[in-house]
Amino acid sequence: MEPYGAEWWERIVLAHAWAEAYCLRNRSACAESAAKVPFRHQAAARARSIEVRMETAISYFASHEATGPGVLAALVEERGHVALHFAEHTHIPAGSTVAPDGRPLARKYLHTYDLFVALTAAAQATSRLRVGSGICLVAQRDPIITAKQVASVDHLSGGRMELGVGAGWNREEMANHGLDARVRMAVLREKVEAMKEIWSAEEASYQGEYVSFERILSWPKPVQRPHPPILVGGNGPTVLDRVLAFGDVWFPNNAIDELPRIAELRARAEAAGRRIPVYAMDAPADAAALERLRAAGVERAIHWVPSADRGQIERELDRFGAAVAELNGEA
Repeated sequence: MEPYGAEWWERIVLAHAWAEAYCLRNRSACAESAAKVPFRHQAAARARSIEVRMETAISYFASHEATGPGVLAALVEERGHVALHFAEHTHIPAGSTVAPDGRPLARKYLHTYDLFVALTAAAQATSRLRVGSGICLVAQRDPIITAKQVASVDHLSGGRMELGVGAGWNREEMANHGLDARVRMAVLREKVEAMKEIWSAEEASYQGEYVSFERILSWPKPVQRPHPPILVGGNGPTVLDRVLAFGDVWFPNNAIDELPRIAELRARAEAAGRRIPVYAMDAPADAAALERLRAAGVERAIHWVPSADRGQIERELDRFGAAVAELNGEA
């Protein structure tokens, strides 16, 4: 049998089907075992099935005025999606209530739960759903505290945490955290690098221009080794540089507009001996658009649901589910 030939992959698919059925009956054991497999190998193992099925996930502003994160997480898991991603804003400055597109900010921006509290609630309400930030504003956060929070959620969830990171767009919000917006990309990189050191080293030190600490001890370490996957958000001209520098996944918004850049990322990653998946935020509830994402090599389509009551959310989940079923020939 030729390595990686058709017969080899047929056996892998059959084994995967058996394992999936087993995991539905033995969720806890499967989650613990999967967490021990490095993320890059998990992603590579899934890649060969892209032609058949693209992963789906949900993103959400978890608000105290809407359906709670635990309730939503249970719904998302029941419907077979692989992950739930939460947005983050620590606050919105009173003089900065207009979005980058010029429209007034929706109430959900002002009323979000703390990101890691929401993630913990989602993790505790589920057994196999991956939980993640979409995105965590790492550049304006303390890296030692954030490393502890990420590791804690990963530990409590049995290795299901995904860290979507970004530098943010609200300059007034950054300023209130003591961050100079002009250097936020460099700060983001150093803080991610510093957290990786904390997660991987028994005694961690880091020296950079913006982040510096010596010989710190911090536990728990993440269940996923060497750390939970880093999903780098953003669509700017230098985002692929950041993905290649410190990320495991590209996590763009408005992904339909970014399809030509996926080939560029793939080529640059291969030249570096790496493979970097693309997870598309803002995936629409439209089978034709989802097919474009899948054909371009997107491995996860992530759909926003409204910060609303359960009934509205279930109707939106139904709408997205119908589009996915049509995509997969199951409608």
